[in-house]
Amino acid sequence: MQTEAFIAEKAKHVSSGKVQRLLMNGMSKVRIPVPYPTDREKSLAEQARIVSILDNFDALTHSITEGLPKEIELRQKQYEYYRDLLLSFPKPEEVES
Repeated sequence: MQTEAFIAEKAKHVSSGKVQRLLMNGMSKVRIPVPYPTDREKSLAEQARIVSILDNFDALTHSITEGLPKEIELRQKQYEYYRDLLLSFPKPEEVES
């Protein structure tokens, strides 16, 4: 997506104004170049590498959206447990003289 060919293709679908925007409608029209179009094996290997990177990114994103709230919930429960343990004093009748 950093090649001049892709940038030129993308520029056809950018709305002009003070801020240039590429809306999803425009992005769906951009033709994405295939790596190494003349060498099938090399092209498939590169595509597999790209898919692997995107899968890792998806896993990290998924972890942030689901794993982080769960971690926060667990830390909150841990905090409440130790707070209650620290601030719970024995009742006067339970104290031995």
